[in-house]
Amino acid sequence: MRLPARPAADLPDKPIIWTVSISRLSDLFRDITLEFDDRASIEPIPLGFEDAVRHIRERLETERCDAVIAAGSNAAYLKSRLSLPVVIAKASGFDVMQALARARKITPHVGLITYQTPMTELAEFLGTFDIAIPQRTYVTEEDARAQINELKAAGIKAIVGAGLITDLAEEAGLAGVFVYSAASIRQAFEDALEIARFTQLESSRGRASPVADTLRAKHGLNDLRGDSPAMQSVRHSIELFAKSPATVLIQGETGTGKELAAQAIHRESQRARQPFLAVNCGAVAESLLESELFGYEEGAFTGSRRGGHAGLFEAANRGTLFLDEIGEMPLQLQTRLLRVLEEREVVRVGGTRPVPVNVRILSATHCDLDQRVKDGRFRADLFYRLGVLRVTLPPLRDRIEDLVALAEWGLKNALASLGARPHANLHAELLACAPLLGGYAWPGNVRELRNLMERLALFLAAEPLQALTPSFVLAVAPELAAATKPDTPVKRLPAPQTESIHEVLARFNGNREAAAKYLGISRTTLWRKLNQGV
Repeated sequence: MRLPARPAADLPDKPIIWTVSISRLSDLFRDITLEFDDRASIEPIPLGFEDAVRHIRERLETERCDAVIAAGSNAAYLKSRLSLPVVIAKASGFDVMQALARARKITPHVGLITYQTPMTELAEFLGTFDIAIPQRTYVTEEDARAQINELKAAGIKAIVGAGLITDLAEEAGLAGVFVYSAASIRQAFEDALEIARFTQLESSRGRASPVADTLRAKHGLNDLRGDSPAMQSVRHSIELFAKSPATVLIQGETGTGKELAAQAIHRESQRARQPFLAVNCGAVAESLLESELFGYEEGAFTGSRRGGHAGLFEAANRGTLFLDEIGEMPLQLQTRLLRVLEEREVVRVGGTRPVPVNVRILSATHCDLDQRVKDGRFRADLFYRLGVLRVTLPPLRDRIEDLVALAEWGLKNALASLGARPHANLHAELLACAPLLGGYAWPGNVRELRNLMERLALFLAAEPLQALTPSFVLAVAPELAAATKPDTPVKRLPAPQTESIHEVLARFNGNREAAAKYLGISRTTLWRKLNQGV
């Protein structure tokens, strides 16, 4: 479907924002748009998923757009496929509680379905007051339908969720209660306007678009997945460190999620609505890194831009600057960085005028900085200045109990991006592959696991009837058969124990979703077995 292009805004510098929705969220978008009409040119796009991506890409060939606003699975789909900023409208905890209250006025049998991640805080709250409201998550539309049908089979009469969920619930003959409030959507509009202003500011300074794309942290605490004690400790540290303005040094092997942790610290901090910029200190030549960090004055070197150039410290003012692979920073620049941290001001290359900056520094490394200090390759005073607070991300082999859940999440997302439907018994199939996956050292950690799931998804999408067996996984990923090195110990997944369904249910305090996952069966099967007295 090709929508007609809207005429250009009257004011050339007026922010241009597109809202994307195919559900009842469109009505809320339309109402809020009226409040922002004098501050931005806002246009609704009544398309979703691939249709919306195709339409937006075609429009961007000839038009400008500063930000897109969407919600739920549609927003996640757009964010992974568009180069321009996508602001995800998110329901607050207060929104959810209000929606649940409205639903309970309809019926006491209420369920909640959220995109990808359950609301753990809500579960704790409901448990405290002994209120039974089952939660489900979904990735694809087919997955959402399955969750709704299971809840319906379990006696649920009303479902709280986003637009897609409420539409599908009503299709299934249930009451659908919309979770978003005007306040949450209004906040998304404010965020989009802020991103548009930063983008225009950077464009006026002549900065490249990749930097403008990083002005907003895209990942939060929930993206650091895993329920192992090690990951719970990491998330607790991030929540604690976010309250402090001190520098944080994030350590961990490649692929453990160091930048995710940095973005989560920013998102949880009081600087969350300010810019987040990142630079890889090991991927940029020393001469370029200096001018990129500190900026330069006109005429500082041959080819320098007329009027000079603001560096990342200035662009990140009031926000956060993430220095990835800080261990690769040349010694000369380490001295300049230390001065910026101590004086809270930066002097551009070729300049003499100090520019005050208010920037929180987060840094990350996969190398042993203590050893580099001993070898004289890293300044000791800078090391201690950067590592006021420290967090170490565990390698995957040290939290192997998270492996199956991470693999399932990665595979479902990879299949969804290919338009393929996951097997109904995917969890059980992955459990059968657990000894194979758990016997591998995962030198690339979570990133390597995610890449493997994308590879498996390609083969499964091409052969929908193919079961996910250990032999099939080995055929696709022969590296898993490689023997683990003696100096790289791997924790083994515990062998499943023989327990009755009622014992398993008691183990998980009556949480049927958790019990079904543990048993490797669907919730429908669990519900049926309970009714049969198995």
